Amino acid sequence: MRKIRCISDLANMKNDLKSKKSSEELVIIKVAMATCSIAAGAKEVMDVLTESISRKGIKNVIVEKTGCMGYCYAEPTIKVIKAGEEVVFGNVDKHLAKNIVDEYIENKSEIEGVLTDKDNKQMKIVLRNCGSIDPESINDYICVDGYEALGKVLFDLDPDKVIEEIKKSGLRGRGGGGFPTGVKWEYARKSKSDKKYVICNADEGDPGAFMDRSILEGDPHSIVEAMIICGYAIGADEGKVYIRAEYPLAIKRLQKAIDDAREYGLLGKNIMGSEFDFDIEIKYGAGAFVCGEETALIHSIEGERGEPTTKPPFPAESGLWGKPTNVNNVETFANIPVIILNGSDWFNKIGTERSKGTKVFALAGKVKNVGLIEVAMGTTLREVIFDIGGGIVGDKKFKAVQTGGPSGGCLTENDLDTPIDFESLVSRGSMMGSGGMIVMDEEDCMPSVAKFYLEFIQDESCGKCTPCRIGTKRLWEVLEKITTGKSTIEDLEQLKVLSEVIKDTALCGLGQTAPNPVLSTLNTFLDEYEDHVKYGKCTAGKCNALLKYRIIKSKCVGCGVCSKVCPTSAISGRLKQAHVIDQIKCIKCGACMDKCKFYAIKKD
Repeated sequence: MRKIRCISDLANMKNDLKSKKSSEELVIIKVAMATCSIAAGAKEVMDVLTESISRKGIKNVIVEKTGCMGYCYAEPTIKVIKAGEEVVFGNVDKHLAKNIVDEYIENKSEIEGVLTDKDNKQMKIVLRNCGSIDPESINDYICVDGYEALGKVLFDLDPDKVIEEIKKSGLRGRGGGGFPTGVKWEYARKSKSDKKYVICNADEGDPGAFMDRSILEGDPHSIVEAMIICGYAIGADEGKVYIRAEYPLAIKRLQKAIDDAREYGLLGKNIMGSEFDFDIEIKYGAGAFVCGEETALIHSIEGERGEPTTKPPFPAESGLWGKPTNVNNVETFANIPVIILNGSDWFNKIGTERSKGTKVFALAGKVKNVGLIEVAMGTTLREVIFDIGGGIVGDKKFKAVQTGGPSGGCLTENDLDTPIDFESLVSRGSMMGSGGMIVMDEEDCMPSVAKFYLEFIQDESCGKCTPCRIGTKRLWEVLEKITTGKSTIEDLEQLKVLSEVIKDTALCGLGQTAPNPVLSTLNTFLDEYEDHVKYGKCTAGKCNALLKYRIIKSKCVGCGVCSKVCPTSAISGRLKQAHVIDQIKCIKCGACMDKCKFYAIKKD
């Protein structure tokens, strides 16, 4: 590998690399090879593309892997770049892959499979390189201005100016807290010590969240570069990336990025010929949700139990091994190089008055276009769900959207025009969180949704403080009573009181926000809770204990199909006569209703 010994070496390398791909006749096929893409068959698609091009002897076509393009609902996806134009194909199987080579590239014919543009309301800063470069190629990253921000910092800016630039940009932490990033860096810089650390928090634990994983799989060098810049700014020479071990592809690509940066002279001693030293190592987490909290994360790296501690002192004063430590999450770091290159004024003009820049979301649930998106702060929930997301699956009625993961809350149709920023979401009873966004439709039961999150939270509680360890368990038990028809009206008051106590007394931010799913659904869907408690009825039809399947005698022809598929022999009746369901034996599996061709079985 070629060592970069000064800033001019980087510029010369970039020019050399770009010239090799500048031919207008060159066709580049980029295959999304993220975790979801590979699971959908992207490797086989790439093999077909490579084999077809080789067999035909086509010389001007290159097949490359890339990260997630964001079209998770249409994987495998590929992007074809020819004559300066980009076309994305979705749901690419082996047949379509061969067709793309034979017809679209060789014969220049139009074919089916082109995805419509869902990026019209998106603005990609964090995801600028995801789906565009080969994440395992440092040369690809250099071609798109990679490590230029680092060069600018090392040779044109002193540490205080770097921090001032980040402060002026208005960037706030994207891990959920929203604390000003530049202020955080400033605290760490001002702390006096012989040793300081930079930590990247890649412990993404929210259900339905895959933002950080996708960034690391698609653009790992941006995180490496940002951590070096942070180290220079605060006076640290060592960085740690704390990542859950169940992210094997992200780990593999991040480790390669670290190794390649070290080989190029961009990590280690005297980076780019400067007097600055910095290196990075990866530390694995075991997948504990609480280790997303920065003090618990630090204890885990130290080999201790992943439990939070009270603050102050903050990690910027006393963090890893008792030394000043700056902790930012993956998405926060991904913003740093582009802010340095484009300037704080440019970034500050994006977003709202108090929430600058963009936000990446993992859009999931009952939405048509499930995927990875990035929008400017201030974009409304309606625009995200119905314009970018394409609306609700099956054109059913929108019911709610959970933002902020287990720490957030459910927002309703009345909140759809809420701008997405830190303050607006909190004012509506939810929060930004790390960026999970789960959409629900009319068939979702809100007490059951709250129970799902509480089950997750109480299972993931570190157990250090009583309010979280015992309180969330008691919340779950009350919700279990409600969803099984064993509750009383007093339970609703108990839910509210207990939630408020936990919020006021839990040790860390995760415990304090644990009751949010309960409080938000109680406030916005009280009628559903009352239906469960007062009338033993689940209008969404999700709580099995409250369901009742019955046979409509006037429609039943006595064919006997329902009794044959019933796993508990709960249905009886003579041939050609109306059948009946024994409610005691019935386990509410719904097999009978699924098989009845005469629509004679109804679910109440």
